Amino acid sequence: MTSALIDRLRSDLSAAHFDVETLDSLWGARAASALFRGQRLPAQREIQAKRVAGREPAAPAVLASLLMLGMPQPRDAVASALPSLGIDGAIELGLIEPAAPDGEVVRPLIDLRPYGFTDRRGAGHWWIASDLGELSSGAALRPDHVLGVGGASMTLSGLMIAETVESVLDLGTGCGIQAMHASRHARRVVATDISHRAIALARFNAELNELSNIEFRQGDLFEPVDGERFDQIVSNPPFVITPRGGVVPEYEYRDGGMMGDALVAEVIRGAASRLVPGGIAQLLGNWEYRAAEDGLDRAAAWVDAATVDGRVLDAWVIEREVQDAASYSETWIRDGGTKPATAEFDALYAAWLDDFEARGVESVGFGYLLLRRRADGSAPFRRFERLHEAVGSNPAGLGEHLADCLAAHDWQSSLSDESLGLATLVVASDVTEERHYWPGDEHPAVITLRQGGGFARSVEAGTALAALVGACDGELSVRAICAALAQLLEADEASLSAELLPSIRELLDTGILLAPIER
Repeated sequence: MTSALIDRLRSDLSAAHFDVETLDSLWGARAASALFRGQRLPAQREIQAKRVAGREPAAPAVLASLLMLGMPQPRDAVASALPSLGIDGAIELGLIEPAAPDGEVVRPLIDLRPYGFTDRRGAGHWWIASDLGELSSGAALRPDHVLGVGGASMTLSGLMIAETVESVLDLGTGCGIQAMHASRHARRVVATDISHRAIALARFNAELNELSNIEFRQGDLFEPVDGERFDQIVSNPPFVITPRGGVVPEYEYRDGGMMGDALVAEVIRGAASRLVPGGIAQLLGNWEYRAAEDGLDRAAAWVDAATVDGRVLDAWVIEREVQDAASYSETWIRDGGTKPATAEFDALYAAWLDDFEARGVESVGFGYLLLRRRADGSAPFRRFERLHEAVGSNPAGLGEHLADCLAAHDWQSSLSDESLGLATLVVASDVTEERHYWPGDEHPAVITLRQGGGFARSVEAGTALAALVGACDGELSVRAICAALAQLLEADEASLSAELLPSIRELLDTGILLAPIER
């Protein structure tokens, strides 16, 4: 019966054109931006203005007001917006309940909203159900709250390498969004979560969007997949660093139940043994900065400890930001729905600061981790870096960028300097060059190569390196370019090549230069 009701709901949502484009036209970009920040008033005002003007598209406005803005709606209006499902069907599915004894007004029990995206397989559209947030409920979140699509989940889906694979594990699936994205490039997806409610909502979302290649399993961390291995593991784990001891409420979607940042270390260890040779794991995480310990060094130590058959993993760890202990505490107390300037907020704040102080934690880093189990015995790829600035022009395409960089690294690391010298390279189309001169000087004081996409890197280059990059058009080999530069600069060719080749390898690893390979 539930499947039949979900089929009816899908039909009604489609008929109502309940999609991102319709909502953008309903309340506009500014209101949409405010709604993403947790403010619904601009959207409410736009809907009301259209009602007054008689230009309200009835079904989308009713559904958006009810299921996205959390505003009770007249029973008859909801029945008209969901003609196939009906009020009784919506109640049976757990979407709504009567808001008053007479039943003439209904209120939402879940958040249900359209979600649009574009990946390497083209544009897509889904509907995503999650629990009502503080915006709609007006109260602190329940411990088993299931989060919808937020900034972290969008970050991870953008980072996901979408190569065609046999199997993907989505560890800590939440509302199921990562499993749904993975279903577009994997034959089989296994989605796990410790939360019964998360598994139920994720399964609902998969069925609502007619995704049949996802299997859902309830359990803690890797326990539901014990003994299995996967081509890819993706995880937005419950990495938030929360004081233990019962004073601070724990939320299943963000709190892993371990002390400090131990949860991320545990996920790294578990992922290493559950990857097939050549398999990749991608996750988000936090790491602590302590008085005598660098946070990124902590993450590197976790990766070093995660060996398979005595071999360390390839690792690319990117720190995106660092928050001091006080700011971090405020962020996550507020995330739980506790309002500042209240006794409850102050009590939680004190508990958080006491925990950090007792353990010597001064700040917390956040970032991305990409791990790979090598399929051969070659030297591992290890990159630990801080990139705190804004990323390039296409954040949703970072997964493609990461895949390209890994492929380029594998290619260049397999070549001797002599073989690399015979290759013809191309400078990426998003790379520009800046030159800065002291007034009156003929030669630039600073030359900077800037990447428009990817991680928007800025690389300072000497005259020879800048000239080499500029000459990489796929026609001349690296050796030929170096020979020409040596003649032009009146330098020894062998010495110049030896100086430039390490930089060439680095520029290939970061996507500024492109290798002659196909993926």
